[in-house]
Amino acid sequence: MASDLDTVRVLRALFNDMPRAPQGLSHEETMAWVQQSMADYEGGDMAYMLEHVTRNSMLDIVLRLREDGYLKEDAAFDQTLELISSPDGRKVFMDRCIQAQHSADATARLINRAKREWTDPPPLFSSDPGTIARFVRGELSGPGPLYAEFKAREDVLEIGVLAQAPDGIHEFSWGFVVEDQGAWHFYIADVWRHGTVGSFDRFLSAWHQAAAAASGQRQPPLPRGLLMEDGINTFSAMSLQGAGSMSNPALRRWIGEVFIDRMLPTMAARVVDHNYDFPVVSLQEH
Repeated sequence: MASDLDTVRVLRALFNDMPRAPQGLSHEETMAWVQQSMADYEGGDMAYMLEHVTRNSMLDIVLRLREDGYLKEDAAFDQTLELISSPDGRKVFMDRCIQAQHSADATARLINRAKREWTDPPPLFSSDPGTIARFVRGELSGPGPLYAEFKAREDVLEIGVLAQAPDGIHEFSWGFVVEDQGAWHFYIADVWRHGTVGSFDRFLSAWHQAAAAASGQRQPPLPRGLLMEDGINTFSAMSLQGAGSMSNPALRRWIGEVFIDRMLPTMAARVVDHNYDFPVVSLQEH
């Protein structure tokens, strides 16, 4: 199985040249920086998002090969990390993967046809109503045992996540939420214990699926301007960033009573169950 440090090394190799927001920006400055970076990216914001999706896919491939493929050999693993750290090398690696996939497609189709009928997993967790109410009111719990467990992990220490104390922490029975610089970052114990790195792309799929389903249900719609971001920057499961003030009562109520209480438990259950196949989401939605 790929070690925590293996996943960090792959993450750094793949995303070493992707733009990252400077530390210390305000919420408004961060939003402006992100929008400008996407607009300035060669090919525009669509090219930026496609590049993110592609590199997340490569991340999953390399980790799987490290666990049960030819990258079990340290020398081959080191060579691959060097290869995928540059644009030309990533193209070579993906070309190899595409060629290998052609020969596997027929077998995969046969296996999928033989799968038993499969149902949606039950929600991974639930939240105490009182804790949800305190979150909505903006009352911080401060760090608890799950925050301490996560912060003490070897991979977390290696990449320096939470080296500086965040603005605020809400700890739940299932994990904790960091409220920092205009965003909410979600850390789920069952996710980080299974390997956070392998979950980034699956949470992206889970968010699009849940957001599409929410639009057809009798519940408050997604707040205007709310953005979902993968957890690569913060080594979290995912992040939500609002367009307005974090103290906005309506926004906090939606995050707490709709997202945390109803959407996130099912999203997390789908992510950690690797038998769950997400519906195909169009590239335009990414």
